[in-house]
Amino acid sequence: MCGIVGIVGKSNVNQALYDALTVLQHRGQDAAGIVTSHDGRLFLRKDNGLVRDVFQQRHMQRLVGHMGIGHVRYPTAGSSTSAEAQPFYVNSPYGITLAHNGNLTNVEQLAKEIYESDLRHVNTNSDSEVLLNVFAHELAQRGKLQPTEEDVFAAVTDVHNRCVGGYAVVAMITGYGIVGFRDPHGIRPIVFGQRHTDEGVEYMIASESVSLDVLGFTLIRDLAPGEAVYITEEGKLHTRQCATNPSLTPCIFEHVYLARPDSIIDGVSVYKARLRMGEKLAEKILRERPEHDIDVVIPIPDTSRTAALELANHLGVKFREGFVKNRYIGRTFIMPGQAARKKSVRQKLNAIELEFRGKNVMLVDDSIVRGTTCKQIIQMAREAGAKNVYFCSAAPAVRYPNVYGIDMPSAHELIAHNRSTQDVADLIGADWLIYQDLPDLIEAVGGGKIKIEHFDCAVFDGKYVTGDVDEAYLNKIEQARNDASKVKTQVVSEIIGLYNN
Repeated sequence: MCGIVGIVGKSNVNQALYDALTVLQHRGQDAAGIVTSHDGRLFLRKDNGLVRDVFQQRHMQRLVGHMGIGHVRYPTAGSSTSAEAQPFYVNSPYGITLAHNGNLTNVEQLAKEIYESDLRHVNTNSDSEVLLNVFAHELAQRGKLQPTEEDVFAAVTDVHNRCVGGYAVVAMITGYGIVGFRDPHGIRPIVFGQRHTDEGVEYMIASESVSLDVLGFTLIRDLAPGEAVYITEEGKLHTRQCATNPSLTPCIFEHVYLARPDSIIDGVSVYKARLRMGEKLAEKILRERPEHDIDVVIPIPDTSRTAALELANHLGVKFREGFVKNRYIGRTFIMPGQAARKKSVRQKLNAIELEFRGKNVMLVDDSIVRGTTCKQIIQMAREAGAKNVYFCSAAPAVRYPNVYGIDMPSAHELIAHNRSTQDVADLIGADWLIYQDLPDLIEAVGGGKIKIEHFDCAVFDGKYVTGDVDEAYLNKIEQARNDASKVKTQVVSEIIGLYNN
């Protein structure tokens, strides 16, 4: 899960890119980067940290140009060093920079091809740099001194033929324009829009529509699976379907947790999808526990609030805000170490005793991944005086790792892996636990005005839509993703850094 943005404007775009990244900050808090183009030169600033910390006034003043791209990152199956902050750059052909949201499942094969056949060097462990080199190589194969939109779209077609996985991409070709494209399954989201100024029309590509809204852009539409959009430096927009057999299977977890509720993804309002999740949960509770004694429904801020509100409405139970959130603590789901996650929960949330004392409390969360956070929150509710603590998840049980750009842990770290609902309830300390049923989740997200028939639900059902994920691959990412491996990588990187200094 990362956030990407690209803007072709009529004046300097540095502030607009910065503002867009702050809106997309929820998609990654590990690193941020912006690169702009002016008079054939690139101006780049990227580093670890939040957007507000990476970009100071002196950096913004150097980011000149009316065309640029940006990225907010959280670490996937690699380290969290600044060397992997995006955008990445290659000088040939033309000078190309690229920012990527997602994950390639055939990255090892691609890295080998890049070295042995494309004769290119990759300097990090990031699959985004691999993707950049594949795109650059395919564009170079056109052999043009000045690339046209036909050349750009042909290169994207070749990228689709070589790359497997989930990817939404923005890339800037220095002096020529910005291209955005989406994998043939449409797993990761990407939209584009426009706004009219006195100087002319400006265009923007981004991960979520909310970033367009905030900057005054009008959403044109989502990119279709396999489609590319190319906006020239002069502001001419071109689109092309570049995949042979595209099929829309977007990641359903975007609606559960990742995206902001005020975004629209593939024509579906995230907010309305979460309302429907609450309705479905309420219906299940009434089926399974018609004589429930819930006194109050309390959301775990912030993502579950919408579903919890609708759940309370349908149950006819009071909805209350029982936790106060410290807004200066990051999202625990995307923190790179288990120790950091455990430490942050108590710093992040504090219970209002008035809402818990002597009550049967239903806590609502968007999902349960490791179980560490909800276990601590249930304990907090009991310490605040709750009589009984029930728990429900707006998502089904997360039993399998994600391989398309969400750094969910290895299978053995998932609390629901090979465990029953009662087992999980016992482990997290809930008096009883309700999970959303997968068909209900699919209906909640895909059952609005815009009908989506198929989703990537691999974290729930273990069915990986690209068809290339087997046990051997999952074992490899388990090794790469376990927290001990991440901590080791980070420590080694710090030691190397001290040595080099």
